Amino acid sequence: MESKSLWMIISDSHDNIPNVKKFMNIAIEKGVTHIFHLGDIVSPFLAPYFLIDGVNFFGIFGNNDGEKFFLMEKFQKKLHNQPYEKEEAGYRIFLMHEPYALIPAIKSQLYDFIFYGHTHQIDIRMEGKTLVINPGESCGYLTGKATAVILEPATKKYEVIEL
Repeated sequence: MESKSLWMIISDSHDNIPNVKKFMNIAIEKGVTHIFHLGDIVSPFLAPYFLIDGVNFFGIFGNNDGEKFFLMEKFQKKLHNQPYEKEEAGYRIFLMHEPYALIPAIKSQLYDFIFYGHTHQIDIRMEGKTLVINPGESCGYLTGKATAVILEPATKKYEVIEL
């Protein structure tokens, strides 16, 4: 397993360009190697802010991502329908926007990480061997808190970043 990985888990951007810029600057400063976006980017014009040279981007669609064709084009086909299973750096990851499959995914214990969004609420917990992360909302519109999570997958240590 890759020990030098540092992941940013982010969700629910809802076209908030100033916050996206701030989070991406933090990602660059901290040496993030992977960005996982858990849906509700909303508009294709956010793609240039998320696609950073040397940083692996992976995202899933949320319920507010309506313009899927142009989102796919602008994000260079790095967005996927959800739920989505992915292996990255030897880790099994289950990604979803709405947490419809959250309980069965946790109970399965098939995954090292489960990432979800949609609720705009931070939820970080160990369930058996699985680290579950909802990074809250990066837009800050509903809760007044704009948050994302930086994760070191090898140790499962994380930091909540709040703007």
